[in-house]
Amino acid sequence: MDEAVAALRTFNRFHTRFAGLLDVHYLDSDLSLAEARLLYEIATRSAPLASELQAELGLDAGYVSRMLRRFQAKGWISRSRGADARQRPIVLTGAGRAKFDALDAVTRRQVAGRLAPLPAADRATLVQALGAVRALLGGGQAPWSIRTFRTGDLAMIAARQSILYESYGWGRPMEILQGEVTTAFLRDFKPGREQCWVAERAGLMAGSVLIVDAGGGVGQLRLLYVEPWARGLGIGAALVDLCVAFARDAGYERITLWTHTVLESARRIYEAAGFRIVATAVHDEFGKPEEGETWELALTG
Repeated sequence: MDEAVAALRTFNRFHTRFAGLLDVHYLDSDLSLAEARLLYEIATRSAPLASELQAELGLDAGYVSRMLRRFQAKGWISRSRGADARQRPIVLTGAGRAKFDALDAVTRRQVAGRLAPLPAADRATLVQALGAVRALLGGGQAPWSIRTFRTGDLAMIAARQSILYESYGWGRPMEILQGEVTTAFLRDFKPGREQCWVAERAGLMAGSVLIVDAGGGVGQLRLLYVEPWARGLGIGAALVDLCVAFARDAGYERITLWTHTVLESARRIYEAAGFRIVATAVHDEFGKPEEGETWELALTG
């Protein structure tokens, strides 16, 4: 925790200087940083209310009210009456739009100038890193999506799962297994019979799952996982549902999977999807005794 606190504070100090946030006026305009942000919110929303702006910015109601009165005195905004007389939607006037457009252009030029020295690959890395920060800290409640695998995904899946399972003490044996599964999937991939899906949130891999052909009309669900920072969003259930739908379309008679009793979250997902335990056995493949479980889901009959 101490390391994370120190790192975030260090970044905050860097960013306030990088963006000129300590200046009395924002980008040499006649606006403070708070006023510039308030003007941005008004310009990019459809007739917001003062209460909505206050909630978005997390500012004191009186402070927001004073800034709005200044904007109105400058002729930048107008406030009409809504359905409720106490609610007064806010819109930019022509002068207000011109003010915002000029400030926005200056901001874009400054940021573009800072980014210009970066190669395209570094800019792409920056976009991903900033998205990760927002996702991890909860900014904007970033949505998630699922896609099929592409080059490099399987190596990342093996690495992330090996790291996460280290907390169970499974170490190198688990890493070897992960590498074997992902390598075999790529080497022997059967289009139409096998697939890998990757969940993404804010440009980051948030989870994944594979289905492979186990022979005899059986599909095998493998390597389901969801990153800790992306749990509770329904990603795991969505990945399993994709596997089941794919297996049905591919003509498999049933799906099987192997998991462990300690993996309670995954087990709840499997049970909710209709899988049932058909066998249990204690093994020491990961260096210490663990109870493994075989689950199955019938797709026919």
